[in-house]
Amino acid sequence: MVYTPLGTYLYRIAGLSGIDYLILNHLKIMSLSSSTVSITRYNVQGNFNSKIIDTVADGLTKNTIADIDRQVLDKAVGWTSFDKPFQPAFSDSSFVYGNYFVFSLRIDKKNIAAKILKKHYTIEAARRMAESGRDYLSKTEKQLVKDHVLNALSLRIPATPNIYDVVWNYEESSLWFFSNLKAANEELETLFSKSFRLSLIRIFPYTAADISSNLTDSQRDELQKISPTQFVK
Repeated sequence: MVYTPLGTYLYRIAGLSGIDYLILNHLKIMSLSSSTVSITRYNVQGNFNSKIIDTVADGLTKNTIADIDRQVLDKAVGWTSFDKPFQPAFSDSSFVYGNYFVFSLRIDKKNIAAKILKKHYTIEAARRMAESGRDYLSKTEKQLVKDHVLNALSLRIPATPNIYDVVWNYEESSLWFFSNLKAANEELETLFSKSFRLSLIRIFPYTAADISSNLTDSQRDELQKISPTQFVK
């Protein structure tokens, strides 16, 4: 779902999910300052048996984004603070705003250009052949050289962070994720389930009707038979 310049459309955002726009405006969520806003709406399935805030804080803390700039890893996914995305901390209920839990998903990736990899691989392969006195490397040796070069470059290249804001209304079992990128949404759904033992159901016309309309079994069967209408030829 993408919204174009907010202005007169702010009421639609508030109306669609019940989110209090005043809170979003106060928080100055960066996505809302853009010329377009990409939002994925979710219904949160499940409940906590213990103290809600403490449980959420525990899930966020245990799954906080790890710093991989000086590690061999090429990707890290985790939670970070909304207001300080590069200094994540979830103490003192810093993620609580009224009835909302506000935090961010951060995905850090190291992208090594193919030409850079080829350059360093060629240099390292030549060095090893010179040391061995051979003019070739076996398939296994080539893979070892490639792995060595990848690891060495990963230690030197900083990760590029991508940050996606999350607004969760626990009382209404609703969550807004400020992205509709497939990869980002999949990471959110996986990490959310791992962190809180709750499921996210993405809201689109079918799920909205199924969840909110108290359908009978026969009505649900009819709903499943409905095909989407094509508006563009």
